[in-house]
This record gives sequence, structure tokens and C-alpha cells, in this order.
Amino acid sequence: MGTLLVARHGETTWNRDGRIQGWAPSRLTDQGQEQATALGAWLDDRYSVDRVFASDLRRTRETAAAVGDGYGGLPNPEFDTDWRERGFGIVQGLYADELLDEYPDHDRDASVISLDAAPEGGEGIPTFRGRVESAWDRAIATTDAGETTLVVTHGGVIKVLLAKLTDIDPDAALAEHSQANCAVNEIRLDGDSPELVGEELTGWRTLLD
Repeated sequence: MGTLLVARHGETTWNRDGRIQGWAPSRLTDQGQEQATALGAWLDDRYSVDRVFASDLRRTRETAAAVGDGYGGLPNPEFDTDWRERGFGIVQGLYADELLDEYPDHDRDASVISLDAAPEGGEGIPTFRGRVESAWDRAIATTDAGETTLVVTHGGVIKVLLAKLTDIDPDAALAEHSQANCAVNEIRLDGDSPELVGEELTGWRTLLD
């Protein structure tokens, strides 16, 4: 039995300000750095991590580095563009209200990740889902019995994976709000049916109180 741990990155300046990040090189806030370091300590108490995959965007690179500071002896991450957040092209950097002005048919209560349109220079939902599922398949194939793989990625990516692992409708999953920064999800790899055994684990929070 193998284990996959999928974590969201720490808080960024654009998270804090409510801007659409996409592939932007947004940086972690001081709080985001603290979250990621605490996450590393939390993981070190509970898991023996054999490898780390991460999105190659700045916020996930910074998160992976801070997790390593807290963990001690964490393997060097392998960065992969397929673990990136959905690309939003020319609307990247807008505030949510500004995006809704551009796309008035979008449900104002739904996450912008679920935007049905493909903004100029951005990704449509099928393209986004397809590359995330490719990364998922590679992570499963790479994790042998008895091993643990950590993936550091983004809120939208986690929604795609949760839809694969549960009975949630994929479109409904994308419309939900993202998990908390540095939340962790544990997936057990046992046979042909990966099983979600821990969702939005946030044990790192207690280390910040």
C-alpha cells in the first residue's frame, strides 16, 4: 500500500487580496511561510516522505522549500507544469468582482476556477482537467507499495482530484471554494481504487496558535 499526500500551497499576497492568480509569480506572505514551515513539522511527525512533486509556480516552489525547512531531510522536489493551477490568461490578476463584470453569466457564488469560458491565453476546463489527471496518473505509477509521495499544488487541482476520488460531480467540485492554504489530503493507494482517507487535514494550524 502506498500513500499520496496532496497539499495546497501557503497563503500568497494575491490570496490575501482576492486576486485571480492562475500562473502568476505571486509570493507567499509571512503567514504563508509560517503555514508551510508548520506543515513540514506536522508531516514530519506523521509520515516518512519518499519523494516530493510540486507545481513549478513560485508559490508552490516557496511552499515546498518552507515545508522542507520544517520537515528536516525532505527529498528535493521534482517540479512539473502539469501540477499548475488553471491558467487564466488575460484575466489573471483581476479581482473576483472584476472577473464577474467580464463574465456576467458566471454564478457569483461559485469559484472562479469553474468559469465555463476559456479566457484569451488561458485554459478551458477540459484542458485543465486533462493535464491534472496526467500528473495524477504519473504520481500513482511512481509511488510503490510502502512509499509516501507528497504533492504540493493548488486549490483548483485539488478539486479535480477530489472529484476523481469521491462521488462529487466534477463541475460541482470546481464550483466549491478552495481548501485552506496548506491543507493536506491523504490518499491510500491499494489496488486499482485509490481511496481518500483524510480530507483537508489542517493539523499545522495548531502549531500557529
